[in-house]
Amino acid sequence: MKFPGGGNMQNMMRQAQQMQQRLQEEIAAIRVEASAGGGMVSVKLDGHKTCLGVTIDPEAAGDAEMLADMVMAAFNEAARKVDEESQKKTSGMLGGMGLPPGLF
Repeated sequence: MKFPGGGNMQNMMRQAQQMQQRLQEEIAAIRVEASAGGGMVSVKLDGHKTCLGVTIDPEAAGDAEMLADMVMAAFNEAARKVDEESQKKTSGMLGGMGLPPGLF
């Protein structure tokens, strides 16, 4: 089946698969860091939201409940940043395909 511009469905599918693979590689390479409690707790995540590290100021270790809240807040902020970066990469790649915004 031929499409406008001389392309065919098989080539389009191959290109889409290659773009999907590149996108997954770019998302996996994302690294974000977020902190809470004025920097007392810091969390690092990759693009799949796998925790790469947690840094805790020794002064924060005295209050376990407060420490848990700060770790949770830092993790949630880092996860939000991953979502934001992933969305930017996805939008950028799909924009290059000439698809209408909001299609995916």
